[in-house]
Parts: sequence; C-alpha cells; structure tokens
Amino acid sequence: MRESGILMPVASVPGPFGIGTLGKGAYDFVDFLVRAGQHVWQILPLSPTGFGDSPYQSCSAFAGNPYFIDFEPLCRRGLLKKQEYAGISFGRAPCAVDYDAVRETHFAVLRRAFARFSKWYPDDYYHFCYEQGWWLEDYALFMTAKGLEGGRDYRQWPEALRMHEAGAIQELYAKHEAEVHFWKFCQYEFFTQWRALKAYANEKGVRILGDIPIYVSPDSADVWAGRELFWLDEAGLPREVAGCPPDYFSADGQLWGNPLYDWAHHEKTGFAWWVRRIRYALNFYDILRIDHFRGFDTYYAIPYGAKTAQTGEWRSGPGMKLFRAVKQALGDVPIVAEDLGELFPSVYELLAESGFPGMKVLQFAFGPGDSEYLPHNHPVHCVVYTGTHDNTTAAAWYRTAAPAQRKKAAAYLGLNREEGFAAGLVRGALASPGELCIIPLADYLALGAEARINTPSTLGGSNWVWRALPGQLCAANAKKIAALAVLYGRA
Repeated sequence: MRESGILMPVASVPGPFGIGTLGKGAYDFVDFLVRAGQHVWQILPLSPTGFGDSPYQSCSAFAGNPYFIDFEPLCRRGLLKKQEYAGISFGRAPCAVDYDAVRETHFAVLRRAFARFSKWYPDDYYHFCYEQGWWLEDYALFMTAKGLEGGRDYRQWPEALRMHEAGAIQELYAKHEAEVHFWKFCQYEFFTQWRALKAYANEKGVRILGDIPIYVSPDSADVWAGRELFWLDEAGLPREVAGCPPDYFSADGQLWGNPLYDWAHHEKTGFAWWVRRIRYALNFYDILRIDHFRGFDTYYAIPYGAKTAQTGEWRSGPGMKLFRAVKQALGDVPIVAEDLGELFPSVYELLAESGFPGMKVLQFAFGPGDSEYLPHNHPVHCVVYTGTHDNTTAAAWYRTAAPAQRKKAAAYLGLNREEGFAAGLVRGALASPGELCIIPLADYLALGAEARINTPSTLGGSNWVWRALPGQLCAANAKKIAALAVLYGRA
C-alpha cells in the first residue's frame, strides 16, 4: 500500500512553552496530519537532549525528554497553578528553541509540580517505577549524581561513584532519595503523556515512526551502569569511538565520540540488551527507524582522543546474527534502516537479508550518472525522502547546489518557476514507486535554510532549534498536501 507522512520533530511543534510538548500543539499536529491525508508522523529520538542539544547524544537510551512534558495536564491534576508557568518567558522567539531558557524554566516548573506530587505517591507511580526499574533506577541515580557534581561528565566523578560501586550507590540513594524520585517523576509524567498522545494518533489512523540512534552517549547512564556492554579500558574510558569517514556531509568525517559496543559480549548474551531495547522502543512507536544501520555490518572506529575522524578504521559488526536474535525473540519487527553514507556491498547484502526497507533521499540524486536515489531506480520496498533532518531544506539545497545539479534536477523534475524547486522535489518523491514517502514539513512549506534541523559535524547555533509557527499548520496547507496524496495514490 502506498502511503505518505511528514517528518516533524516533537521539539518543532508549535506551543507556548518554548519547545514543542506532548500537549495541545502535538494533538493539533495529529489533526493536521489527518486533514492532510497523511498516515505517518516521523519524529526524532524522544530521549533527553545532550551534548550540543542533540537528541542523538542523550544521557539515556530509554528515558524520555522532560522538556516535552506539557504543563496543562499537571495543572488540571492540581500539581501546578496556572500563574506558576503562564507568565514565564520560555525563550526569545516562537520560531526557535532557546535551550538555555527552556532548561532553566522547565525544570523549575516541574520541581514545583513534584513538590505537590511527592506528598503522596499514587499506586500507578509505584507500578511504573517497578515496571521500568530495569533502566529507570540507574537513570534517576545518574541524573541525581550529575546534579550533585555540577553537571560534570561522570568520568570526572569521585572514583567509587564513577565506578558504580554498590556502597556509593546505596549512599547516594540514602542521602538524596527525594531527588532520585524527582527524576523518576519526570519519566512517569513523560510516559503518561506520550502514551495518551500515541493512542490519540493511532485512533486517528496515524502511525508514529520513531527513531533510535545506534550508539549511546559516552556520558550516559547506559555506559555508567553497563560498562560490560561497551569497548572500554580498565579505567572505563573508550578504547575507540564512533563516527564516520569523510563524506558528502563533512570533509573531515564525523567524530561522534560515542563508545563502541563490545559485540563479542553482546553475542554471548544472545544480544539480550539489543532485543530489550528494540522491544522497549516498539512499545512506544509503531515503526522504528534505526539510525546508522550500516554500523551493524561494518562500523568506523576512531582512536580515542583523535581530533578528527580521518584516522579511523572499519571494523566488522554483528551483521545478521543480531537481527536473527531479534526475530527469534520478537518476530517480524517494523524497522526502517537508515542506510545512508559510504556503503560497502556487504551493507546492501545485510539490508537485503534483513528484509528491512532502506532510505532513498532525493537531494542525493542529481550528481553524475544514473544515481540509485533517482526515483526511477527506487525499489517498492523503501522509504523515500526529499531530505532528512541532516539535510538542508529543498529550497535551500537548490539555491546552493552546483549548476550541473540544478540543471539535472530541473530537467528530471520538469520544474517550472511558478511552483519552485521545493514543490518539484516533493512531486518527485511522492511519484516514486517507494511504498512510503516522508516529507519534512519545511519542504511542504518551501522554507529556506532557517528551517534546517541539523548540520552534521557542527555544534550549537541553529541546530535542533527550528519550530513551526501555528499559522503554518492551517487548513489551506493541509488541503494542498491532501491533494498531492490523492494525486500520487498515497491518500
């Protein structure tokens, strides 16, 4: 069945609290998708943002982002008073996230709510803590310790705490039990709101396409409490770190800095951690996109301490052994493989054997030759994009592309000046034989570089900050998108 959807980070949803939340703005966006004839909402990782405000560098592979907690439901339950959040400034402009302001204000408001909540913990809170305890306990302890240590990287903590020694953990909990519960409370509220939003979307015929990074952050509860899962030395430092070699995005490559997995250990356990991670993710998403899928075949290992990614080497990953374990435990799972970047023949073989659809990005299609990204070369079993969260917008791409690429794109797409390049690229993606087509909202709106979500290998600045304005999710825009879905058989 041919379908289409829209890529829209939760952080980019309009609303009054400085960043998109799981409140009215998100429900309104689901309604917009329905009016626009769309069946899929693709989001970025819901995890807490970390280094550089990136959702791909999180302090936990399992936690939800407390910034996304909406204050209105807390007010309705008597945990907040309207005046405690209604008059606060959450940032400089409604079209961009001000992370410094959000960080300060959101946690201040959530702590007020927790002060009332903690007077009598309800039974379903205890049930949540028990049900999610396998990751929640270490996450809450990690966040408590990080606060006490002034936000420092856990590798700079006192040795007993850094090494996750039982005595240090017990002392931490005994002295700071209320703070541990605050971080559990944030997760309880996040998951309560997320489950309600997802149920609403599903009832409306909209499925959630979620996203998990292949790697975890070096400064995370996952590494702190699970050192055996990663390729670390005796002191707990990475032997090598993750990234990717020089490519389309960066001449120096991308130095992500994430610790690599000890794949031999994972294989001995039957890939239990990965099975649990995927099972957990599919409780919250209908479809799961795994970022940097090619790393399961061969991954790029960069010496720890290197300044760029140019000195890395390729290593062999677990390949189909991991996905056979996943299938044996979970059956056929709805996974989308992010198969972009430098690909070896073995990556294509892994993708084919896994049966997962890969990704085709039209912004990559207009170089020399008969590119695999040109729509006439797309297989049916793939997900088609004009661009991803790591690309600039279609309109900005066309303005900065080489003349030969613009000429080829204009000829291939049959562009006309009246519609503009963004609309032409959207047409090309929707016309693809690919069974699912995902268009970033900014490309439907023909927005420029100001709406770019992320520029790889850069920090801060305009990364992860773009937000849509309420007026952009209007009935007229929904009608235009719905007409395209009908025209290309995706309604």
